[in-house]
Amino acid sequence: MMITASIVTFKNSPVLLEKTIKSFLNQKTNVKIYIIDNSPTDDLQVLKNLGNNIEYHFMNSNLGFGAAHNVAIKKAISENAKYHFIVNPDIYFVEDVINIMVEFMKENSDIGMMMPEILNVNGSVQYLPKLLPSPISVLLRKFKKPKSKYEKFINNYEMRFAPRDKVYNAPVLSGCFTLLNLKAVDIVGYYDDSFFMYFEDWDLSRRMHAKYKTLYFPKTSIYHEYESGANKNFKLFKIFISSAINYFNKWGWFYDKERSKINSEILSQFK
Repeated sequence: MMITASIVTFKNSPVLLEKTIKSFLNQKTNVKIYIIDNSPTDDLQVLKNLGNNIEYHFMNSNLGFGAAHNVAIKKAISENAKYHFIVNPDIYFVEDVINIMVEFMKENSDIGMMMPEILNVNGSVQYLPKLLPSPISVLLRKFKKPKSKYEKFINNYEMRFAPRDKVYNAPVLSGCFTLLNLKAVDIVGYYDDSFFMYFEDWDLSRRMHAKYKTLYFPKTSIYHEYESGANKNFKLFKIFISSAINYFNKWGWFYDKERSKINSEILSQFK
């Protein structure tokens, strides 16, 4: 059983990337790691010297998040891998995360993708599983106003009320650290290349959720040094808006006949 992982880089800190890669190298389970480098130079190729199971690919252009991960996913499938991790260059972990997640997915073939509990570096929880979004929910989550509506909304939208250790089905999982069942990916498709960055993980989650379980699995956890770039950088914010428009053009704006049905089914898990 071959397990693979991909890390998409763009002028990232080699120190942080080394921390991410060593999290895998220190695991009991051997994982082949693809570094897909969207940077303008190939300076990060030195990272392949960290281990024999690291494969570096310099793209010589910025393909975007999903398109670059697709390069690795296709390579993994061609090499007969069964399970593939999507990994941000700003995560790290100390637990036996890989084996725990893969064994659970292996025992439950109806799972298409899953993510662990994601923690801030101070140990607090990042609430990343979500219900399917509406345009209003995206705006409320981004701007957190009006406060009177936001607090009630976010508790429901991100299912913050759920018991911390509960495994549950969620139609939107974050792409910062995700385990993919490659047999399922072969059926539902890869990341949609039309999303340069942002919302590509929401889109894939939704397509996967239509045919498989998309699980939040807080039986193990990783750390995410999250920067929320779209809130600090105007260029990234414009990309965020463009991707949001792309998502709602694809799935429906205020009329989305499946959204309410799926969200109701998800919330019924907690009754």
